Amino acid sequence: MPSVSSRRAWLAAALAGLCGRVTPAASAPPADEPAPIRLALVESLSGPFANTGEAVARNLAWSVERINARGGVRTAQGLRPLMLERYDNSGQTEEALIMLRTAIDRGCRIVLQGNSSAVAAMLVDAIEKHNQRDPARRVVFLNYSAVDPILTNARCSFWHFRFDAHADMRMAALMTVLREDARLRRIYLIGQDYSFGQAVLREARRQLGLQRPDVAIVGDELHPIGKVKDFLPYAVKIRASGADAVLTGNWGNDLTLLVRAAREVGFEGRFYTFYGNALGAPAAIGAAGVGKVVAVADWLPNVATPESEAFYAAFRERFPDPRDDYVHLRMALMMEALAQAIERAGSDDALALARALEHADVTLAGRRGVMRAGDHQFQQPLVVGMMERQGTPGVPHDVEGSGYGFRVVREISAAQAELPFNCHMVRP
Repeated sequence: MPSVSSRRAWLAAALAGLCGRVTPAASAPPADEPAPIRLALVESLSGPFANTGEAVARNLAWSVERINARGGVRTAQGLRPLMLERYDNSGQTEEALIMLRTAIDRGCRIVLQGNSSAVAAMLVDAIEKHNQRDPARRVVFLNYSAVDPILTNARCSFWHFRFDAHADMRMAALMTVLREDARLRRIYLIGQDYSFGQAVLREARRQLGLQRPDVAIVGDELHPIGKVKDFLPYAVKIRASGADAVLTGNWGNDLTLLVRAAREVGFEGRFYTFYGNALGAPAAIGAAGVGKVVAVADWLPNVATPESEAFYAAFRERFPDPRDDYVHLRMALMMEALAQAIERAGSDDALALARALEHADVTLAGRRGVMRAGDHQFQQPLVVGMMERQGTPGVPHDVEGSGYGFRVVREISAAQAELPFNCHMVRP
């Protein structure tokens, strides 16, 4: 039987983040050890959104480490560790297809992706076709961030599971705060020109018409995703419109550059955002964002419970560099749901795993999430936060060493966040 030290050395190799577009698999496990369950992370690990991909990789690697530290997952072959492999699509949909094929050929049966609904939609279609054509090598797709509502509605798939609230759910949560903004009279809508950005603006118009018909939409535009280097022209238009607030689903550098440009031109209104709580946005806005930047999320570090505090403290101990401070509780819940499903299925067989994932019910750090079998949309609480200086009441933690954090101003239960769906699932 292999020594504990040899097993630990192999697990460390399995988790090592190596360079290159594809992370090589670790060397074979000790002879008497079951093979690892290989997870393919297909994500933007280079290019304009590399920071978002690396944030995901840290969160998933940390979850894998915690699961492996307790022995891995129980299967019919015994305890098996998880092994995370990185497949860099450079933010390109065509590259994501190549990476998917490479991962399948290398033996991965579980695919993880999320940063881009356009990529996610293409992966859903490709996996559907692959699983029909090659049932011996079927794949399941776990989505942690691609939030175009269509992915669990008209284009839902038995093989796809979403662990983030979709855009309409996030918008509804954001509206619980926006509708109470008595100073709001004029709003500017701006987003990235692809399926997700279009969905955000479409739902913003619909919900504003229902909940704040008194608010005038003074700007409504889309910009190329990941290609705008200078947002000053957009910021000038925002200020000239007389808007009291901006609503945007922008993420990554497209958000950071937008808010930085708005600050430079002296825009003093609020930002209602999907992702304004990290990845450079608070630092870019600075003191001008205090009491003005609103963000919706599944969880925030300043959720005031002992379980939440312990979870965040553990992450910061693992990743002490402030630049790495972007923790996603939903990703940890996703990995716990995966571990639970593998143990229920007894293996990583895609069909058995998908059937088990339909009944995922997991709790971590005091937050519970349940998979809805009808459309494979994870149901979980949401929170809305307001940007404040670290140290003010309700803000013990800042983000990324910026000196600014997000005070929780609204908590939405899973039942309140849930929305109807129109998925017609085709099951094998």
